[in-house]
Amino acid sequence: MRRFLLLSILLLTLLLPATGWAQALGGLIVGKLTGTDGAPLENISVSLKKAGTGVNTASDGSFKLKADAGVQLLHISGLGFVTQETSVEVVAGQTTTVPTITLQINKHELAEVKIMEQRSLNQRPATVSKMPVALLDLPQAVVTVDRQVLEQQQVLRLSDALANVSGLYVTSTTGGTQEELGSRGFAYGSNNTFKNGVRFNNGVMPEASSLERMEVLKGSAAILYGNVAAGGVLNLVTKKPQFERGGSVGLRVGSFGLWKPIFDVYGAVGKSDKVAFRLNGTFEKANSFRDEVKSDRVYVNPSLLFELTPKTTLVLEGDYLRDNRTPDFGIGAIDYNILESRTRFLNVPGAKNKTNQTSTTATLTSRLNDSWQIRAIGGFQRYDNEQLSGNRPTGINNGTITKTNQATKVSMVYPRPQMYGNWQRSLSRTQSTENYYIAQLDLTGKFRTGFLGHTLLVGADADQYQTNALTYGAQAFDSINVLDRSKTVPAPAKRVSGYDQLLFSSRTLGSTRRAGFYVQDLLAISEKVKMLAGVRWSYLETPVTTYAYDAPVNGVQKITATEAKTRYDNAFSPRLGLVFQPIKTMSLFASYSNSFVPNTSANSFDAEGKPLDPSVIDQYEVGIKNDLFKGALSANITAYRIVNSNQTQTILPGAYNYSIDRPNAQEMAGEVTSKGVEVDVQSKPMMGWSVITGYSYNNTAYTNSNIYENGSRLRYNPAHTANLSLFYNFSSAFGSNTFLRGLNAGITTYYVGDKLAGRNTRLVDPATGKAWANGDAFKLISIPNYTQFDASLGYSYDRFSVRVKLANILNELSYNLHDDNSVNPIAPRNFQATASYRL
Repeated sequence: MRRFLLLSILLLTLLLPATGWAQALGGLIVGKLTGTDGAPLENISVSLKKAGTGVNTASDGSFKLKADAGVQLLHISGLGFVTQETSVEVVAGQTTTVPTITLQINKHELAEVKIMEQRSLNQRPATVSKMPVALLDLPQAVVTVDRQVLEQQQVLRLSDALANVSGLYVTSTTGGTQEELGSRGFAYGSNNTFKNGVRFNNGVMPEASSLERMEVLKGSAAILYGNVAAGGVLNLVTKKPQFERGGSVGLRVGSFGLWKPIFDVYGAVGKSDKVAFRLNGTFEKANSFRDEVKSDRVYVNPSLLFELTPKTTLVLEGDYLRDNRTPDFGIGAIDYNILESRTRFLNVPGAKNKTNQTSTTATLTSRLNDSWQIRAIGGFQRYDNEQLSGNRPTGINNGTITKTNQATKVSMVYPRPQMYGNWQRSLSRTQSTENYYIAQLDLTGKFRTGFLGHTLLVGADADQYQTNALTYGAQAFDSINVLDRSKTVPAPAKRVSGYDQLLFSSRTLGSTRRAGFYVQDLLAISEKVKMLAGVRWSYLETPVTTYAYDAPVNGVQKITATEAKTRYDNAFSPRLGLVFQPIKTMSLFASYSNSFVPNTSANSFDAEGKPLDPSVIDQYEVGIKNDLFKGALSANITAYRIVNSNQTQTILPGAYNYSIDRPNAQEMAGEVTSKGVEVDVQSKPMMGWSVITGYSYNNTAYTNSNIYENGSRLRYNPAHTANLSLFYNFSSAFGSNTFLRGLNAGITTYYVGDKLAGRNTRLVDPATGKAWANGDAFKLISIPNYTQFDASLGYSYDRFSVRVKLANILNELSYNLHDDNSVNPIAPRNFQATASYRL
């Protein structure tokens, strides 16, 4: 499959010059769009109806569009405006100026789907970039996935949408309660996940039914968002209010008892033409292919749009999610060998993971004049989680026992097959809360200084995390055999019968405070050459207070508080990129940027006891973006190299800077390097067909380490991913007057290859600095490659629609692993069906 995708992409690439230069033989159409109040209209789609190519208007309402000689029909459409078409005669080698076009407001018919179909991958706006520039002008890879695609694929979880973005993958699903994503060798934590431009705690699986689109900004985004991981950022954009009244109700059912009613309503508030609303939500209840695993969740997403003035809007958005599910650490492993089972459940009875997440966001946008705009965002998020669970399945007996000869100090391993698979379970409990506050201000504008054109971004942000994490001491519960639960295993002498008997262990209070100031300018040196330059300064404070609970005396636990010294960190994040556009539909780019990781762990100090500075990660990226076949197909290729040359590592005994007084001290002398290639191809609907395909290669490895072998790969990052999504709408072949006009079908495939988990083997003993006498106990686990193949069939008639999806048709078996203690199988063959009615 990989070879097929690569050959297809290479063939498309060979066609780039011929296709692109053919367009350059026509003329140029220029013009300007305004509203009824005379104000210029930005981000309105202007396209050639016959060719399908198009552009979006700039902030001053202007547009430039290359076209073949002859009479051309311009198709002009924008959300909330009446669609217009106008004829223009184009003369080869000349510029044709269209008189200013005024668009009328249409509050009753919004051509939302038509706009999506008119825009290619490189023409769609992406708010994650924070700048009003075309993606062809951005020296960085960006991929957007629209609602139409998410609905076609019946995306239930974010992991279902990965088949649309090359190089974005699931790293693990620890405990079955979350989906941890990553790209380019770096994990997406809560710092890298956003919803409507505001950080989102990804400790819970977000709701996909509310999404308008998913935006992925690949590579370094530190200049825009501060201390984010180097792999990229993910922004989830929810559905927005509309003045046109409408909506839908639906019901999704599926394998393993899935039952999910969904609703979405929107429209003007009363008869107002200044205030609109939207309310969508869902309830979900399901069992699982995993024994004893259940889940239920409730989600509501209300929003209001206020048109305060003709140039100023305010959007208020709320988000509430209650998610309850059985924590499930999977099937376990013995001596880094995965146990054979897809369904075996190892957790204790009554295990629960309960999460409540509430957020509010206010976005104020004001167009100051034709060239300048200001946007302010304020947000709050509350996250509460309680987990009642057994311990993770580690330390499962491998059927051997080690005995040491006290005279010779030689250890020998003896077989004890009757113990194989025995494991002692215990009860554990954790509670955590998080309050998150953010304020952000961005000013964007366009102007000229001499021959230079400027698109300027100036911004500032400040946020704060207030965290409260409470842990209880784990207590023995019982013993089982993980291979045969019917085997009798003696219970431990001491055990507790319930979570309410667990004692407090520790409480950690944190209050991370951050602030950043940034400036970025896209310089148009000529029509073909552009340069993006900018810098950010970030400041962080991380005070932490830890409370330890002693053993109870007369039923009372004494508390000891330890207040860690507050850390103060700051870092500069520069960015420099160059874009060359030999033709209007092609851009070649090269860029440098960096990001940083604060070293805030308990051992992040040097041999003298001083705190370590943040680790700075350098990234180099080159690529090509193309709109081919008159904009019908977009093909983007990116190559990157990311180097963390000051990775922290423990100072080993025997090193020149080792301190016997601080045996856990660290140095910033290690190095990790990530390098790879990503290809993304997307088409517009053409003759009923639409395609999304891609491929990624990544190698993330230690390139300078005092413990691990240089060249050894880091865990969780697949070396290869490939994706293909193909959909066909039968109405293009059978016309609009037949029964088949509402029929559509599609296939989606997603390949993951050469992925590792477990624990990286160490060359030396960190405690002594010497080679292991009997070898390291750590091992890597090779995760089976797999190709997931899905198929779907949909039909729409009038206001009714139904879609059926069969997932993992080949019944592939693989796993998502965290170390060797959360081994979660992927879902087997399953189906989903969704019926909906449009209001």
